[in-house]
Amino acid sequence: MKTFLQLVSFIFFTGSALSSAAQKQLSEGLLQYNISIVSPKSETPTLNSLNGAILSIFLKPTVSRTEMKSTLGTESTVYDNKSGTGFILKEYSGQKLMISMNESNWDQKNKLYEDLNFTIANEVVTISDYQCKKATATLSDGKIFTVYFDPAIKLSNKTYNNAFAKLPGLPVQYEIQSGNLSFKYTLSNLNYDAVPAAKFEAPKAGFRVMTYEENQQLKKG
Repeated sequence: MKTFLQLVSFIFFTGSALSSAAQKQLSEGLLQYNISIVSPKSETPTLNSLNGAILSIFLKPTVSRTEMKSTLGTESTVYDNKSGTGFILKEYSGQKLMISMNESNWDQKNKLYEDLNFTIANEVVTISDYQCKKATATLSDGKIFTVYFDPAIKLSNKTYNNAFAKLPGLPVQYEIQSGNLSFKYTLSNLNYDAVPAAKFEAPKAGFRVMTYEENQQLKKG
């Protein structure tokens, strides 16, 4: 009887361990994507310089830093979804700009991808050793947004990008359309290490500071 109970206990423990191992939770860490341009023809040198750009996403449960580096420069967005505040850092051609944001600005910045409802296909596709499912959603402008995601890995902070708020897993590969171009993002690195709090702090000097509204006016001008 004792042997039987030990066997049952072992099977239960093993089953629980396998279940836990099958689904991982990323509450803090780094996602890194390689960016490539999908286009049927040669583009301008400026666009070609975005080929090989790297998108790094540093995550904690309530705060994120999205950082894109290319040969043109670096652009970072930090947002705290608990306080509803954040900022954008732009570093191009020796110029440094910091743009403050509130919750309304954040919503406006991500409006095209807000509240997406995905349709998930049954087949499984292997991308960079991840077992992915295909998810599609229709954007407000009528375009189809396609994401390949790994359902075995869950993100605690899903507001770092409004596009993935309802995606049940880790985005491994996706494309963003801009005019006749598509920018493909492919996950190249996943790291569960703790991220220093300093990564989410605003610089105290060296940047020209303006509000989100002022920057929008500057773009129009």
